[in-house]
Amino acid sequence: MNDVLTESRPIRLKGRSFLALALTPELPLEDWLTRLDDLASRSAGFFLRRPVVLDVNGLEIDRSQLRELVDQLGKRNVRIMGIEGARQSLLGADLPPAMNDGRPAADYEAKMAEQAEKAEVPGAETEAVITAEPLAAKATPSIVVTQPVRSGQSLFFPEGDVTIIGSVASGAEVVAGGSIHIYGALRGRAMAGTTGNVSARIFCRKLEAELIAIDGFYKTADDMEQHLRGKSVQIWLDGEALKAGTLG
Repeated sequence: MNDVLTESRPIRLKGRSFLALALTPELPLEDWLTRLDDLASRSAGFFLRRPVVLDVNGLEIDRSQLRELVDQLGKRNVRIMGIEGARQSLLGADLPPAMNDGRPAADYEAKMAEQAEKAEVPGAETEAVITAEPLAAKATPSIVVTQPVRSGQSLFFPEGDVTIIGSVASGAEVVAGGSIHIYGALRGRAMAGTTGNVSARIFCRKLEAELIAIDGFYKTADDMEQHLRGKSVQIWLDGEALKAGTLG
């Protein structure tokens, strides 16, 4: 009996990959935090329940400044899960752990999440993460989603292009390593070229977006050209500026 109770049992460990946002602060930090506040105020819930990595590679700050930066982000409900690019002398037990070898894209087992069905049931929790299977394993990866992306849902596909046969609701988001094609209204957030693809574009039949971004450069609804609202448009990156034009 005692032998059974005290027998050593192995601990099961599993490797997992998660998609996280990488914040890359700039000096002066006060100005950068002001711009971050501006983004958060115009895109409610942007950092809510998101894993965030702080990339300080090449940033000339000392340990006290780094600690203050993490504290300031915490006050804004931006929870830092790790710090990338920091010298060892900057880190300590009072700061998030060091992270190394972050990859702009990861391998994801691709299936449509069953939680997406909940959005159709009144009173059910609507938040879900949607992934989907690449059309061809060896070709340029792309996916086609044949249902709308509803409020509270997130669609992540960092490997390539995303095509949505439907609309993206307010409070929903689409994140792609390549271009994003939406054959309906874009009312939520669309972030293309997230793995450094500066040639990525965003296409939609009706622009009513809360936020658009390509390769980390973004515009919120207040920044977009008002004459393009409600129009069929394409968005591309020109240097560090987002450009938009009508289709057809």
